[in-house]
Order: sequence, then C-alpha cells, then structure tokens
Amino acid sequence: MNSHHEVIVVGAGAAGLAAGVRLHNAGIDVLVIEAAERTGGRAFTDTATFGVAWDRGCHWLHSASVNPLRAAADELGLTYLARGSRQARATHLGERWANEAEREEVWRAIDGGFAAIHRAGDEGRDIAASEAIDASSPWIRLIRHWATLMTAAEIEKVSTLDYAAYSDTAENYPVEKGYGALVQAVANKAAPNLAVVTGCPVTRIDWSGADVALETPRGRLTARAVIVAVPTTVIARGALTFAPLLPVELAEAFEALPLGAAEKVAFQFDRDVFGVPATTYVDTIDLRDPDRRPINFTLNPFGAHMAIGQLGGDNAAGLVRAGPKAMEDFGLAALKDAFGADIARHVTGVATTSWVADPFIGGAYSCALPGLAHRRARLSQTLVQPLGERVFFAGEAVSAHAYSTAHGAHLTGQAAADAALALLAGRAA
Repeated sequence: MNSHHEVIVVGAGAAGLAAGVRLHNAGIDVLVIEAAERTGGRAFTDTATFGVAWDRGCHWLHSASVNPLRAAADELGLTYLARGSRQARATHLGERWANEAEREEVWRAIDGGFAAIHRAGDEGRDIAASEAIDASSPWIRLIRHWATLMTAAEIEKVSTLDYAAYSDTAENYPVEKGYGALVQAVANKAAPNLAVVTGCPVTRIDWSGADVALETPRGRLTARAVIVAVPTTVIARGALTFAPLLPVELAEAFEALPLGAAEKVAFQFDRDVFGVPATTYVDTIDLRDPDRRPINFTLNPFGAHMAIGQLGGDNAAGLVRAGPKAMEDFGLAALKDAFGADIARHVTGVATTSWVADPFIGGAYSCALPGLAHRRARLSQTLVQPLGERVFFAGEAVSAHAYSTAHGAHLTGQAAADAALALLAGRAA
C-alpha cells in the first residue's frame, strides 16, 4: 500500500464508495480505507446466514422516483417492489387481529402523529417531537413505534425542525436482492479497479501541515485531500481524532446528530407458516400488556420463508444489550401471538443485528437532538468549506434533506468528490 495519494477516502460505506468511484473515474490517485473487514457500512446484504439475501441494514429505496440508486438498479437489472402506501395493513392486537375499522383508525392516528411533528417543524419550532403529538391517543404506542422506526430515536430526542427538513416522496421500494448488494454492484460496475483497503481503521487525522496525515495500524498515510465518510458516532466519541482539534462548532455538530437504534431480528422457516402473499407487512401490539413494545414484520419477503422484524429506539438498544436470545424471544413471542405457537417448531434459523454495538458504526442513522437542528447545516457546509481547505466530510448525516438514507449518503460522497476535484484543479492552476 503506497503511503501517499492525491485523495484518501476514510470509510467505504455508501458515501465513501461513491466518492472513491467519482475520483477514480476522474483519473485521481485515490485510496479508500475501511475500518471493518468488509465494505458497505450500514448497507449490508447478508446471503450467508440463510442462503437468501436479506438486508441487515438499509433496505428500502426511499423517495424512489428521485433516488439515483433506483435508476442504477434499473440499469443493473436489479429488481425492487414498487408498491404504494403500506397503511391500513394487518395489525395484531395481542389476542386478535384488528378489524378494518380499527386498522383505519390506527393509521389515521399514526399519520396524525407524523403530521403533527412535521407541522411543528414547518412552523420553525425546534422542539422535541414528543411535545408535538397527542399523547392521549389510544394508539400512542404505535404512533411512538412508527416515529421511532422513522428516526431511530425516541421521540423525546427528535427535533421537529430536523424531521421536517427531510424530503420524502413517500415512495419506499424494497430491493429484492438487497440494498447493500445494490450499493456494492453500483461501485463495482462503475469502478471495478477502485483501490479499497479493509481492516484498516484510521485513528487520527492530522491536518496541520501542507498534506493531511492519517494514522492507521498499517502505518502513516498522507494525501493532498481527505474525505471523511464515517458515522457521526465515530467522531463524537473520539474513536477518530483530529489534530488540531475540530473547531468547536463542527465538533458540536457531530454530537448534535447521534445515531439512534434500528435493529432487526430475522427468522427462517422450513415452510410457509403464515399463509400470506409474498412481502406482506404486519404490525403487532399487545393491548394486554402496556409495557410491551410493538414490533412490525415483513413476512415471506419476496417469497422466502422468513419473517423480518424491525425494532427501534430504546427497545432495540436494550435488546442488543440483553443479547441475541432476548431479541429472538421478543420477536418470536409476537409472531406466536399472531400465528400460533406451533410456528416455533418450523424455525430453522434466526439472526439478529447489533448496529449499536458495532465499534465502527455505533447505531442506525442520524437525527438531530431537539433545539439543535441547525447544526446539521454545519456538516453540510463542509462540502463547500472543507476543514483546513483539504478535509471534507460525507455521509447520510451530512445530507441536508436526505439524511438517514443510503441515497443521501451516496449523493454527499459524490459532492465531496466533486469538491475535492475542484480543490485539486485549483492547486494545479
């Protein structure tokens, strides 16, 4: 591995890969280095565990009609499911299935909660989402559950102003062979010879000299410019340090945009135990136990004999701490309530995620804390006002209006690469 490059990209997730591809195809000597032993970051399709593809991380092509990765999927021939709203879907109440009127009532309540949070943000109010919703709703647990899934954080920790800044066309299409696989395929097709080194965490970035110096287990690397595409938690907790220290306002921006918790528990069965069409969505809430958190599932995803449960916020983080068996028991209990205890006999495999415990990631996706929504803009500004005129930042948290998404990360990676190209061209002139 050469010790000096024109540009080094730190992180090989959706943002880092997009940046590396752009620079490589522009003829730049670029190296992408990744702390983990694999690339993709939070875009990770697992085919080894069950023999079929399932996404441990991001899965839906959000805002599909304007999502550049959807267009890339079309070019690559990778299929996705284009479907409308998932509202008024089947909801199990602990002892029985909700009737049609109840399903409609549930989704009116959930929609009303989303609308109230968005309205507060549209009014310029940077308050906790919990202050904007009607806590007296009989469906408050499902309102909280869905708001937590969307933001990965408990609503007391969600800024209404930041929430309203997210641009959403309400087109969320699941990718059949996996979003993580799509992210990899896009990079591999565009730049098959892109230099990527895995298992190489950067611990320190020294931007005090004419070149930027990076400390790694494989030695000291230098570059004319660096693009940092790592999760906010990596910087906020000091796993990646800077010399000189980051300016206060920039350091505060990383702290103001923590990653919440969004985890999954996946079950594989030896047969179709649900008797529902492929890719059916259901919600579960136990009305008998007010302390039991809801969980929703994708059943028979693309025809596979599986159930994939989604968990968010404190419940997800707590189950990660309790261990895989606790998460498995939590998910299976809800499935047995809805479909009968006998389905447990047909389970052939279980897998759980633990993003909050991943030392190189530390959570799901970013959401600004109440009162601190303005600090996301500080990260976005680094695309045009780099640190020390040579250190750029990219990733979902840097995106002003597509944060928390893979395509938001992808676009910021490309923007950072374009800014680095302009910088290098300016120096050459």
